[in-house]
Amino acid sequence: MARPPPHSIRRPPGAGVSLSRALSKLGLCSRKQAEVLIAEGRVRVAGKVARDPSLRVDLDRDRIAVDGEQVVAERKVYLMINKPRGLVTTRDDPEGRGTVYDCLEGLDLPFVSPVGRLDKASEGLLLMTNDTRWANGLLDPASHVDKTYHVQIGTAPDDAMLARFRDGATVDGELLTARSIELLRSGGRTAWLEVVLDEGRNRQIRRLLGAFDVEVLRLIRVAIGRLQLGDLAKGKARHLTAEEVAMLVA
Repeated sequence: MARPPPHSIRRPPGAGVSLSRALSKLGLCSRKQAEVLIAEGRVRVAGKVARDPSLRVDLDRDRIAVDGEQVVAERKVYLMINKPRGLVTTRDDPEGRGTVYDCLEGLDLPFVSPVGRLDKASEGLLLMTNDTRWANGLLDPASHVDKTYHVQIGTAPDDAMLARFRDGATVDGELLTARSIELLRSGGRTAWLEVVLDEGRNRQIRRLLGAFDVEVLRLIRVAIGRLQLGDLAKGKARHLTAEEVAMLVA
């Protein structure tokens, strides 16, 4: 019996992935950009124009084309960048601010997305990839991948204050803690702390220290798991080695 064409295959709800997500997973564009392409009628699935971004498709079987060109999976790319302070972790910013994609200018890359975020005032190690499965593995709370930060604060803490930091604080009904907090050095009215997190909550370190009226002057992520920022210049990017990619999800 002849196999029915892909567009006529009936799949149970939840099968495959949405069309907008499929275009993102294939490395063509972001989901928001995919939704625009779909709304403009530029996307076809199995030869038919598809205008529903939630349409479920099978990446292994369905032929997806944009502007008449079949979309095929891009090579997997894994990058680390040294994010400068002042850039936002997004593709496009409605306020016209610089974004982390400025660090990728001039590089021949498929569409890549940040793995997690660093807020505008934070700097340091940020990963970017088009491998959504790898990224989701790193972001899964169950993975508990350590993230190490060097944090300059506007006070010189004594042992009692450090102990309070380590006990954590409840902010807006949420208990904020760190895996470890150590004093790196202090001098005058400032100090540097090394803070290790094994979970990722919004502005976690700033909110935790702010609960003790401690001002964060600089916040630099220096490591994710065993991957170190090292001497990568600020605003620059480099490809991860195969060994680095593997060790982050080991």
